[in-house]
Amino acid sequence: MIAGAKQGSEDLNLCFEKLMMVAAGKSDEGVKMVDVVITEWKDIPMELLFRIVSLVDDRTAIVASGVCCGWRDAICLGLTQLCLSCCRKNMNNLVLSLAPKFTKLQTLILRQEKAQLEDNAFETIANFCHDLEDLDLSKSFKLGDRPLYALAHGCPNLTKLNISGCTSFSDEALEYLTNFCRKLKILNLCGCVKAATDHSLQAIGRNYNMLQSLNLGWCDNVGDLGVMSLAYGCPDLRCLDLCGCVRITEWKVTMACFEDEDR
Repeated sequence: MIAGAKQGSEDLNLCFEKLMMVAAGKSDEGVKMVDVVITEWKDIPMELLFRIVSLVDDRTAIVASGVCCGWRDAICLGLTQLCLSCCRKNMNNLVLSLAPKFTKLQTLILRQEKAQLEDNAFETIANFCHDLEDLDLSKSFKLGDRPLYALAHGCPNLTKLNISGCTSFSDEALEYLTNFCRKLKILNLCGCVKAATDHSLQAIGRNYNMLQSLNLGWCDNVGDLGVMSLAYGCPDLRCLDLCGCVRITEWKVTMACFEDEDR
């Protein structure tokens, strides 16, 4: 415990030093304000803290939120973007810990090289982060359908969603999501072989009339019917990736549907 406490104290001191270097332009002197010289944590006004945190990396911001209750509350309420892709292990526990605190997040990047996230992490995100607009959970191989059902109810303001490589999601869960998250403009389903089917694409065509970009790369259950549903239901669609969609047979007819919509 003593060693752990010492390490934690060292992390906080390094965090404070980094914050001060950013604020002071890496000067050796304290940060000077009118009638105030900042040399310790307690001296930093909240307005300056917000400005400093916006300039440092996400790890430093997370560490800074543990300095004291005041800093925690200020940073948790002020932080709107967070990327945890650099976390190589224990990402699931980190999300479970941070999501209830960072309730004002609008952008959350959880891209993984090795699958770590589990269903309970996204249920926690959906329960607390209702302002999310941009969510990247690509390569989350361990996830089942529960996260999509949770996001449908907890994050209705999503405009950008990347679930590429999430091979376990079903088309029923994706269809359910489309009934609630109707503001999506960018959707990445690359490699979602179970979720991207003609059935779910018909739901996308019905519910996503603001959709501008859709990646269906290597979704080999997508056929002519699904793509034609997009042509008729998504008038703003400008970017469509169909690489590897081997079930599309009537390419001329399918593409003509998009040309007709453009006229």
